[in-house]
Amino acid sequence: MDDRNTLLKEIGEVSFFLDDLRLYLDTHPLEEKAMDLYQQHHQKRMELLKSYADKFEPLTCHCIDLASNNSPDSDTRYAGRKHWTWSDGPIPWDTAANACHTAGILKGGA
Repeated sequence: MDDRNTLLKEIGEVSFFLDDLRLYLDTHPLEEKAMDLYQQHHQKRMELLKSYADKFEPLTCHCIDLASNNSPDSDTRYAGRKHWTWSDGPIPWDTAANACHTAGILKGGA
């Protein structure tokens, strides 16, 4: 599994856990252990999202950083230029586009 897919898998797993934990906290709002777990995993998710955005493209609009993905060697359509990074790469759920992207077919601004 390549780095892109590994990160997407990790983000999906921690996001699923957070969704379940949030549902639990909706009915158990005073459960300190659950709140601590939520905070820990929320931080992990934020780190994973930042890592993914830094290496590839932002997964959510909250990950957009106009100063990121601008180096000449970054995996983006507009490497080295300040740009709106939301539309840099294939959407994660488009498996055909991601397969081409991972294989290098779309790299280099094609």
